[in-house]
Amino acid sequence: MRGRNIRVRSSKGGDFDCYLVAPAGSAKVPAVVLASAVHGVNGDLCAIADELARHGYIAAAPDLFWRTIPGPLARDDDRTKQRAQPRLEKISTGEADLVDTLAEVRKLPQSNGRAAVIGFCYGGPYAILGPKRLGYDAGISLHGSQMLDYIGELDKLAKPVCIIWGDKDHQAPAAVLEAYRGAAARMKNLDLHIFPGVEHGYMMPESKAFDQRTRDFSMERSLAILEGLREAGAAMRKAG
Repeated sequence: MRGRNIRVRSSKGGDFDCYLVAPAGSAKVPAVVLASAVHGVNGDLCAIADELARHGYIAAAPDLFWRTIPGPLARDDDRTKQRAQPRLEKISTGEADLVDTLAEVRKLPQSNGRAAVIGFCYGGPYAILGPKRLGYDAGISLHGSQMLDYIGELDKLAKPVCIIWGDKDHQAPAAVLEAYRGAAARMKNLDLHIFPGVEHGYMMPESKAFDQRTRDFSMERSLAILEGLREAGAAMRKAG
């Protein structure tokens, strides 16, 4: 199953590219929005979106870098660092894009109104920001970076958040892992998994850190969360 590129109207002015793939049929299903790594919406990310759609979910991957250097970049492209800095400011600006993408997927006839966001590397913080204040029902961070800056956002957040790292991830050193272990110990909604020996970028086959076992587990956890959103949507329609 392959998707298509659409244009999403930005609430801040202009519009941006978004890779969108929806399952066949008329069943009401949740959506998942993929917040990319700094490399952008490349072949690896589109393949993940396609896989999620084959499992019966709407998947969308917006270009979060359309204001500066749009489109996907190769791993050895020096411009990747340029377009991701200043990091906290860029992530804050991208919040509007996550909101606008969510509004777009909710217009689809298959949408049941529920949605999760999966953040990869650069996009990891949106796994917390999405359910905290952007209208998402769940968040998943897979080898997320800059995450210590957002751990405070977990306070008073009741929606489910899943975070997965490898313990050899240079973007999640020991202090970050320990901080999140502490948060998971006191928060029932924070599902934390740390895999021994796994490095940064394990989800992406193009990365030297690719790890099939950890990727498979991450997809299983993501699909379980999406299935929960499917069931919640069905229950709401039945109650209504």
